[in-house]
Amino acid sequence: MTPGQGIAGLRQERAPMPRPGRGQVLLRMRAFSLNFRDLLMIDGHYPGGAPDAIVPLSDGAGEVVELGEGCSRFAVGDRVCPIFMQSWIGGDMTDADGASALGGAIDGVLAEYVVVGEAGLVAVPGYMDFAQAATLPCAAVTTWNALYGREPITPGSTVMALGTGGVAIWTLQLAKAAGARVVITSSSDAKLERATAMGADHVVNYAATPEWGAAARAFTGGRGIDKIVDSAGPGTMPQSLAALRRGGEIAMVGVIAPGTIDPLAILVGGALVRGVMVGSRRHFEDLGRALEAHRIEPLIDRSFTFDEAAEAYEHLRAAQHMGKVVIEMT
Repeated sequence: MTPGQGIAGLRQERAPMPRPGRGQVLLRMRAFSLNFRDLLMIDGHYPGGAPDAIVPLSDGAGEVVELGEGCSRFAVGDRVCPIFMQSWIGGDMTDADGASALGGAIDGVLAEYVVVGEAGLVAVPGYMDFAQAATLPCAAVTTWNALYGREPITPGSTVMALGTGGVAIWTLQLAKAAGARVVITSSSDAKLERATAMGADHVVNYAATPEWGAAARAFTGGRGIDKIVDSAGPGTMPQSLAALRRGGEIAMVGVIAPGTIDPLAILVGGALVRGVMVGSRRHFEDLGRALEAHRIEPLIDRSFTFDEAAEAYEHLRAAQHMGKVVIEMT
């Protein structure tokens, strides 16, 4: 992929089979999923830029086919997912961790075979197939960090997610599994109906209700939402703050809606606005245990073949999807 060229910058290339070095493993990739970040990358709009040519995508699942010297965490045949930032094992994220992000700072996973560090892998939940597991590394881990990374939600918490993309649907599924009440917004009544069928306690069409923050707050009896997972950013911040309870948290996980942020509203409301840049291996491992316990099925909107990767990008760009867009090896 050549960043900045859009879909035209995607191309298939043949390369020698990679070989794992010490502490590395060779993976045969089986499935991948797309994120809005991947559109920013091909369009050349990703903050900080990217190398002139890079293997795209952060999210994938595959199987171990060869171990490098000194590897002991996994065995040949194990099903695994590479983590988003290969060096972020636990604790707070560092600048160096940001430089290890797959499909951004370094080559990603959209290939038949990839070599990654053994430390940068987690096991696939046993009940999931490869396509389902490929939805986890960015959207699901981001959601887990948003819900549990600082002030964990508890049974009875009220949580709001904006839209019905990957992070929003994972927010609905993981928050409901925790016993929380969930509010979902969308401009599509059809998507809101599906979200209600999936367990959403309250839905708001933000196109029909411009003051959707007040509508969400009214659902709580005027108290306000405990935690908002905001995947849009500055453009939605005024309404998110209007919905939030005093002292509540907005986990900002995306910046797709331009706008300005009023610090006075944050100050007066005692709001915590926390930037969430995916999560660590420890977050991913905690997520995996929760998924095993609740056997949550990821929502996959549509699957494409490896040769249809460009079509998968276009489908994501159209923004008509609900849940995750997946690419599978055949």
